[in-house]
Amino acid sequence: MTGASAAAPGVRAAFDDHLAHADETGATALALDLLRAGVTPEDILLRLIAPAQAAVGARWVSTEWSVAQEHAATHVSERVVSGVAAAAAELRPRDRAPARRVLFACIEGECHTLPARIAAEVLRLRGFDVTFLGANVLAPRLVSHMHRQGPDLVGLSCMIPVRLPAAHHLVECCRRAGTPVLAGGSGFGPGGVWARTLGADLYAPDPVAAAETLAGRWPQTPREAAPLEHLADDEYSRIVRQRPELLRRLLARLLERYPRLRDPRAEHAEAVLEDLGRLPDVVAAANYVDDPRVLTDYLSFGVEFLHARGVPTAALGDALATLSEPLRGLPRAAAHLDAGRRWLTAADLPVPPA
Repeated sequence: MTGASAAAPGVRAAFDDHLAHADETGATALALDLLRAGVTPEDILLRLIAPAQAAVGARWVSTEWSVAQEHAATHVSERVVSGVAAAAAELRPRDRAPARRVLFACIEGECHTLPARIAAEVLRLRGFDVTFLGANVLAPRLVSHMHRQGPDLVGLSCMIPVRLPAAHHLVECCRRAGTPVLAGGSGFGPGGVWARTLGADLYAPDPVAAAETLAGRWPQTPREAAPLEHLADDEYSRIVRQRPELLRRLLARLLERYPRLRDPRAEHAEAVLEDLGRLPDVVAAANYVDDPRVLTDYLSFGVEFLHARGVPTAALGDALATLSEPLRGLPRAAAHLDAGRRWLTAADLPVPPA
């Protein structure tokens, strides 16, 4: 592979083919061949594996690939990252000076580990001492590791905004321990706006930005964060308490309006009901950070998701109308749902009256 590049079209096509066939051996061999040809581990992680995995997700959204295919390909990508990381570790000098210690974790409920794992490996390649805790890290586990290892920084990954309340809990645990937090992942919103809302010390949109930010400015020991004053109205707690009833109403309305979804054997029916069933949690998360963009971003995804599965996008308007009635007495929640209906109207999608 003389003159090889991780971003070369032929290399990417070959890697994509390995993912499509769940060929862990072939994908790993390709990556290690690139290493031997002089391509840096960071380039392999960021210019080959990361974009290839983004394409895997797009194939699932479009229904080109099934959930099983997406899971199998993701497993292969994870194994390749491990192979590249192990090979890179063999090349590191053994007598390096002590490095800053960083603890990486995916927040509670977050199972998309690959972006965080790649970020962790990039920081490791840049000289940091990194521990990666993996998916779905609950507060007691995180706190236990913090007390045991005493990290200089905690990196928290959130890919889905419905997990923002859980993210806030972990951020607060870190702040109480006096450990700064680096937030990353699309779940923290455009430009990391919700990371700042929740009190994270830093936000980085990608692994390189994270490494360069930390190299240039290490965050100070955090002080106690100001509370989210809008939560004093108890709306978020009331939405959480009503969640079972909201979900019952929502699913009943969808099954009534779209009979095809009643048949568990119907293609995509289960996936559609599962995804639309997240709407009460989306509304709760929007209420938690007091930002309707949590909801409108979900609607943007939902339009593409439903269209690819042959379900009328009018289902989104029906879903908002169904939730509006029981939440009418909650002013902030009602305002967010109104913003969602305005977004659908602007997108020229049908919106039934609330």
